[in-house]
Amino acid sequence: MIRGTRGYMAPEWIFHLPITSKVDVYSYGIVVLEMITGKNPTLMNIEGDGGEMTYNGSLISWVREKKRSQCWVEEILDPAIGTSCDLSKMDILVRVALECVEEDMDIRPNMSQVVEMLQNNERVVE
Repeated sequence: MIRGTRGYMAPEWIFHLPITSKVDVYSYGIVVLEMITGKNPTLMNIEGDGGEMTYNGSLISWVREKKRSQCWVEEILDPAIGTSCDLSKMDILVRVALECVEEDMDIRPNMSQVVEMLQNNERVVE
């Protein structure tokens, strides 16, 4: 029997694939996205300004969808964070988090690579 919190578990757990340290990388990415957006990692219902439903899906899908727009970092930030933060560093943090939540564990970085990307403030290749 597998136990874990829905939304934080890597696909390997669900599909009974070999479990490696990459499952922790996946969970880390989810936690980072949750902290930046202030949104639950599982199914989300987001209302627009007029009360209409604008999105119904997972946090990962929502962030990836928003990433296509010009000011995507500002759009996903939790209002509690505001825009007084360094948006270029937020951009890097979110891009690293999105690499961490890749479904294919072979594409995900390991934690050493994550730390290196964050310490070097590297822009992650899209």
